[in-house]
Amino acid sequence: MYILRAEHSFDSAHFLSGYEGKCANIHGHRWRIVAEVAGEKLASEGQLRGMVIDFGDLKRDVKKMVDDHDHALIIETGTMREVTLNCLREDGFNIIEIPFRPTAEEFSRYFYEILEEKGYQVKRVTVYETPTNCATYERGR
Repeated sequence: MYILRAEHSFDSAHFLSGYEGKCANIHGHRWRIVAEVAGEKLASEGQLRGMVIDFGDLKRDVKKMVDDHDHALIIETGTMREVTLNCLREDGFNIIEIPFRPTAEEFSRYFYEILEEKGYQVKRVTVYETPTNCATYERGR
């Protein structure tokens, strides 16, 4: 099996609602996303001859995925008062609401599914929330 990797990073802020500790407060991370896709065979003809996929496509799609989350406040839906959200939005802040707690574990599954929906045979996605701490999601096959 061939495994290809692409990675990009983004900066964002989040907080963990209901958490007892420092992470209950708004704080930021430089998230690093490492996406791995797999293939059993190489293309035998055409432009992709000798390749599983075009690296350019994978790099573009991973970059777009992380750029969509860059320099935003990412919050779990329902964890911030609507009046607060409205004030932040009126002041021009980029707020992204997601239907899950914004943890490295949840993000690894979330980004895996985004790439899978684009048609990639995703092997695993690893999300680093610090340079030395990460979570990996891979689906049992």
